[in-house]
Amino acid sequence: MKILLINEPFVPGFCRTQRWAARTRGRVLRAPDWLAYATAVLEKAGHEAKLYDFPAMEWEKDKIAELAKKENPHFVVLDSTTPSVYSDIDCAKIIKANSNAKVIMVGPHISALPEETLLEANGLVDVAVIGEYDNTVLDIVNSYPNLSEVKGIVYIKEGKPVRTPARPLIENLDSLPFPAWHQLDLMKYFDGGKLYPYIDIISGRGCPNACIFCLWPQTMHGYKFRFRSAKNVVDEIEHDIKLCPQVLKGGEFFFEDDTFTVNKARAIEICEEIMRRNLKIRFSVNARVDTADAEMFKIMKKAGCRLLLVGFESGVQDLLNKMHKNITITQSRNFMALAKQAKLQVHGCFVIGLPGETLETAKQTVGFGLNLGLDTIQFSGAVPFPGTKYFKLCEENGWLKSKKWSDYLQEGEQAGVVEYPGMSREQIDKLVDAGLKSFYFRPSYMVKFLLKTSSPSDLYRKFRGAKNFISYLLGKK
Repeated sequence: MKILLINEPFVPGFCRTQRWAARTRGRVLRAPDWLAYATAVLEKAGHEAKLYDFPAMEWEKDKIAELAKKENPHFVVLDSTTPSVYSDIDCAKIIKANSNAKVIMVGPHISALPEETLLEANGLVDVAVIGEYDNTVLDIVNSYPNLSEVKGIVYIKEGKPVRTPARPLIENLDSLPFPAWHQLDLMKYFDGGKLYPYIDIISGRGCPNACIFCLWPQTMHGYKFRFRSAKNVVDEIEHDIKLCPQVLKGGEFFFEDDTFTVNKARAIEICEEIMRRNLKIRFSVNARVDTADAEMFKIMKKAGCRLLLVGFESGVQDLLNKMHKNITITQSRNFMALAKQAKLQVHGCFVIGLPGETLETAKQTVGFGLNLGLDTIQFSGAVPFPGTKYFKLCEENGWLKSKKWSDYLQEGEQAGVVEYPGMSREQIDKLVDAGLKSFYFRPSYMVKFLLKTSSPSDLYRKFRGAKNFISYLLGKK
């Protein structure tokens, strides 16, 4: 079978593969990692699978028509996010008009609202996949049109959506092939907070925590954290180095696991395997403040770890409790002390506008972030995506001001869709921008920004990132 897997276009700069799909303030462009996994599974099974990343190639929708006519595929797999879903359905329409392909839609939005999305598509999307889709897409391709035995999908039968039994999560992640990076140009992807070039590594899926706003555990990968073996992870690193040797010349790997540090023994095992093979790499990871450990940080640093990305979220304990973050302000400060002791950089993530937020608490959070000693920072407005507890809470309390999915972006930028008594969407947006300006426009930070440049590629990513951020601020004006 011939299958096209498409990371489809939307507004310029839109990044659908991150956790909060939007045109980011730093204009991040991430590789379509989950589509790359599904592509590799199809390839391994002997199908002709082709992965196309339209944003990376700067292709528009007319290219979809061209590809559909030229390739005449049996199936096309499209991604879905909440802000882009109407456009995603339009891409399905283009495919249907130019080929006989069956359209399979995957991703967080259709996982959260499969029946609604299929009815909205009105025959343009043939199958909706719920959650983790690596093996589900393969089963659909192998079984079509007999879909009743395929677990984890919704399809239309006699004009009505039919949901099959849920698909169990993939337990043996080592059984999956490595992502199909060989079909992409990894030099096209950029994130100002990461060294250039960078390559995603997903060494585990799921998250044992239950933050009310976090999209991926609630819609895609579940709360059970599943591990790949250290050998399998480092085998992939060596494989990726062969595909993109430039990653050794100033770049890095990024562990996209929800929390790389959730299991100390396993994190250390990966680091020891990296060192055993004498791989001179740099890498960054997602971490939580309640996993801080001096021994683990020391070994991570020795193995090449550069940066920890951490969701501090708020400087107000009551808000942390309400969002079910299950951390304390004291743990946040302790985390910073241990990270600095190990000479690890820290990127802090904060959310403005979750339940209970006021102008005063938001200012406390900004002040907390400015005084933690962070190397870089991210403030974001809270977004209630369908499928999350936060979305349900907003619906029940009348805080959600729009269920028109296109309202989740405004002129391509992340838009506020929640309001609380005494706190408007506009105020949340202004607080986010004020926090970013307060951090990055400090003279002391700007001097450090220039002096701590380690290589030409580091200088490139810093100035490109700064240029992207300034273009965002100018666009706002």
